[in-house]
Amino acid sequence: MARQSYELGLGLIDEHIDLANAVADLAAALIPAEVVRKDLDSAGEKFPSFWSSLVDYDLLGLHVAEQSGGAGGGLLTLAVALEALGRHAAPGPFVPTVLASALIQADGGKQAVELLPRLIDGTTTAAVALDASGVPTAVGADGSGGALTVSGTWEGVLDGEHADHFVLPLSHDGRTTWVVVGAAAVEVARQDSIDVVRGSARVTAEGLRIDADHVLGSLPAERARSIATVVLGAEATGVMAWAVAAAAEYAKIRVQFGRPIGQFQGVKHKCARMGIALEQARAAVWDAAVAIDKGDDNADYAATVAAVVVPELAVEVTQDCIQVHGGIGFTWEHDAHLYYRRALSIRGVLGGREEHTLRLADLALAGVGRALEIELPEEAETIRPAIRSALEAIATISDEDEQLVALGDGGWVQPHLPTPYGRAAGPLEQIVIMQEVKRAGINLPQLLMGTWAVGAIVPHGTEQQRQDLVVPTLRGEVVWCQLFSEPGAGSDLASIATKAVKVDGGWKVTGQKIWTTVAQFSDWAMLIARTNPAAPKHEGITYFVLDMSSEGVDVRPLREMTGSALFNEVFLDDVFIPDENVVGEVDHGWEVARTTLAGERVALSQKMEAYANDGDLLRFARNRVAKGPDLGPIARHRLGELLAQSQAIDVISARVVLKQLAGADVSTTSSAGKLLAMGISQQIAEFIVAELGIAGTVAVPGQPSDHAIEQLIAGRATTIYGGTTEVQLNVIGERMLGLPRDAQ
Repeated sequence: MARQSYELGLGLIDEHIDLANAVADLAAALIPAEVVRKDLDSAGEKFPSFWSSLVDYDLLGLHVAEQSGGAGGGLLTLAVALEALGRHAAPGPFVPTVLASALIQADGGKQAVELLPRLIDGTTTAAVALDASGVPTAVGADGSGGALTVSGTWEGVLDGEHADHFVLPLSHDGRTTWVVVGAAAVEVARQDSIDVVRGSARVTAEGLRIDADHVLGSLPAERARSIATVVLGAEATGVMAWAVAAAAEYAKIRVQFGRPIGQFQGVKHKCARMGIALEQARAAVWDAAVAIDKGDDNADYAATVAAVVVPELAVEVTQDCIQVHGGIGFTWEHDAHLYYRRALSIRGVLGGREEHTLRLADLALAGVGRALEIELPEEAETIRPAIRSALEAIATISDEDEQLVALGDGGWVQPHLPTPYGRAAGPLEQIVIMQEVKRAGINLPQLLMGTWAVGAIVPHGTEQQRQDLVVPTLRGEVVWCQLFSEPGAGSDLASIATKAVKVDGGWKVTGQKIWTTVAQFSDWAMLIARTNPAAPKHEGITYFVLDMSSEGVDVRPLREMTGSALFNEVFLDDVFIPDENVVGEVDHGWEVARTTLAGERVALSQKMEAYANDGDLLRFARNRVAKGPDLGPIARHRLGELLAQSQAIDVISARVVLKQLAGADVSTTSSAGKLLAMGISQQIAEFIVAELGIAGTVAVPGQPSDHAIEQLIAGRATTIYGGTTEVQLNVIGERMLGLPRDAQ
């Protein structure tokens, strides 16, 4: 059976997808529930029954460089495998060992030569104590050749009971240093662990002398934390993937009150948010792994984002999994608690969320950030010269109207459309065109609703409609509005009551539309009306284009809570629309309307830049720090949270583009990113205005708060128009997770 899109999805390229599927198949065969549960009530064995298979498949060396005997795949390749294994809450030393080898490789010192090969071939295991376990202070002895001496304790070392070696953090000369010690040199005591599948241990050293060869002197503490975040975060995404799948499958089959519980909106929305959280976590781990593999200067920033986002989401998702299962999810026999425990354990060893959010806030305030750039295949450079040359020529046209004509007629405005209206550009060419438009300093016409109009008319309209409407729209000469929503049919467009009655030569349309953006300025409108009232709900609807100057069209601006009037009510009183203005077939307008929102465009950002964004957030925060009053710890904590969420949305958007370049289905990832983007501007504006205090409620001299207040008020619309959050959650639950549709 083919895997659902939400089950394995950290990797994007074919090589990683194949690896994920191979490891998933291996794990399904070798790590069934009875193997996982075998050692629940005992100390377990050093090597689980499936250890030799992990070794035979070279999984222990996926990330290790080839010169050290590994596969050379890097941290991202390891993360892909860890996600697949994480779906089984596997016992044993695999995760601690690959984390240790990743740290040793990052140092590149003597241990990389001596110990790394034994960690790869499976004969030796290791465990890592992270900062959260405690950092004893070491002292250096005079004449000791760089040796350190330490006494202290590290708590909660994952699978430490059976480890042959330990990678331990020490505090020395005011900084954290990592060392490698043999298990025989320390005292190891098994601890009762919240994770009953993979135990933990207390490691104690008494006057332990560590020579210079065992000090990972080239491994910065921040990079060690980053690597640990990727390794454990990747496992956490696997834990989340299991929880999402388990909850969704249960919601499909569990019947209450005569219906599958997945049909109840409360359950459906909970499952949908679980799926969205999974996409957030994957994006954060993926970006951190990519940054570390590339050696990016801002890799630790990306990893800190992952540390803020992933552990907490893993706990929340596994909690929700138990909630969806109800009483059965609270039993020892059900596996849900094993994954919840694993998530809690990962969160604990990675350290408290507040530490990570404050670190992220401090980095951002200091000017550190991570701008995402899409890495294009080599083919991009073969098509770039011709595109650049053509756009540079257009950029030299001094007359603005002539330039707009050249852009529209050349297919540059909507390049994904077929020629001659676009350039039939695939995802790669679209990205190159966007890059070169920006480089040439060209301002493309803002089509607004016209983007949707041409997207429907080009595939479904007549040649005359394309010439009369599409061509001038692409030249920026026509303003469009959309007459879809009605007072009794907001997001539920199939419930429209506006009717169109056939008359000689056309149709007479009567009804009321609402929430119509810029109707008072529009030349043309997209209109859907019911032409066959006897047909089922989604049938009997026809798609028209309406000249807004037609007799019987009454536009009445709606004053919004902002005080402005961007929206309108539109009353249609026996408005005549000629037959030639029907788009597509009569009674089949639903298909045309859906095309309006589909298309093959590549979008480089999911955010709504007209509203509050991370740029506004950082400007406000930096101004506070520079001019006062300073941001307190609670505000800094919230700043870090918002920055992490915002960055994750950017990464999801980048992953959507990369999936499109690979020809993959992006619908589920894109839906998750769009829903998150709908809310982030609200949260940012709310934070800024709350921090302004009285200046967020009244005009205060010297406090430029008007813009923030405007963004706060206007931003309430972002989770309403284009389909409310609740409707979007329904769509995600049904399309991503396969949950049953709402009862009619």
